[in-house]
Amino acid sequence: MSKYALRHDEANCIGCQACEVHCKTNKDLGPGPSPCKIISLGPVDVDGQPRMRHVFMPCFHCEDAWCVRACPTGAMQQREKDGIVHVEASLCVGCKSCIAACPWGVPQWDPSTNKVVKCDYCMDRVDAGLKPACVTKCVTGCLSFGPATELPDPRRERYARMLLAEPSDGLGGE
Repeated sequence: MSKYALRHDEANCIGCQACEVHCKTNKDLGPGPSPCKIISLGPVDVDGQPRMRHVFMPCFHCEDAWCVRACPTGAMQQREKDGIVHVEASLCVGCKSCIAACPWGVPQWDPSTNKVVKCDYCMDRVDAGLKPACVTKCVTGCLSFGPATELPDPRRERYARMLLAEPSDGLGGE
């Protein structure tokens, strides 16, 4: 499992796709492949009002990554030091086995190179002490990145605040 995590605070996401654009820019990708995606759902009912929901889909950098196991050439690799799963482009023969193996649809075909690309947390930036491009360019700040053990979870924090704000139910609470 990756020592890092990339968290998405759905409540603050407006679905602008700046994360996708800056990811593609950082990877010098044209139309087509998108190593991270915003999936828009809805409209859904939120407190009686129609609202769109936006879900961020990067790579999950699985502990036992199916894409790595499926790759016959060793192009799909997982770094020992931090668990980041990435593609070694010089070894990729374009067989697409990793694409078929990933249950999340993360590896993407790049027709301009006839190779696979995927989210690698912008490991060149991480190695330089920077955050991934998607995080630094997120206009609402709904993406956060860092060591998984140190990263706050905004959904849990909101839930805890909500529980603290609710009046006691008389069942032995306050």
